[in-house]
Amino acid sequence: MTDDFVLDVTRIRDEARARMEAGPVTDTYGLNHDRVIGVLNDVVATEVVCWLRYTRHAIAATGIDRAQVSAEFTEHAKEELDHALRAAERISQLGGDPDFDPQTLAQRATTDYTTPKDGDLKGMLKDNLLAERIVISTYQEIIRWLGNDDPTTRRLLESILEEEEEHADDLVDLLGI
Repeated sequence: MTDDFVLDVTRIRDEARARMEAGPVTDTYGLNHDRVIGVLNDVVATEVVCWLRYTRHAIAATGIDRAQVSAEFTEHAKEELDHALRAAERISQLGGDPDFDPQTLAQRATTDYTTPKDGDLKGMLKDNLLAERIVISTYQEIIRWLGNDDPTTRRLLESILEEEEEHADDLVDLLGI
């Protein structure tokens, strides 16, 4: 087996100098960065909707297990907001504008904002577990699509995915299923 890898440093330097305004998006970027920005803006919308839902549920929770469930919802809400901000930062790195427009958030999100009925803890847990399962499948598909063409965005989504899977596991434990 031969190693035929050759690094053309002169070409790389020339290409880097030619488009300084593009920041981290170089000619070796493997995807249409506008498409990646669009997908990431949908991730931002999804995460903001999840943050809003968890926050609302944490406040609306009632019943004997309220303290434990509300604390879990509050923790998840903080992590969802962090996910949105991390995705927004990546959009900015790619030269895009993060879209936090409240008029379109719910339309762009892959999950729903649900309003709890009378502090129904079990209903809230199920709503949030469903949302986590949707997000897990969505992010797995995005990660496969990114492949090796954008390893930075892929790693970002992999780290978010890991936390989403933890959320789903926490919710399964709370539901006792």
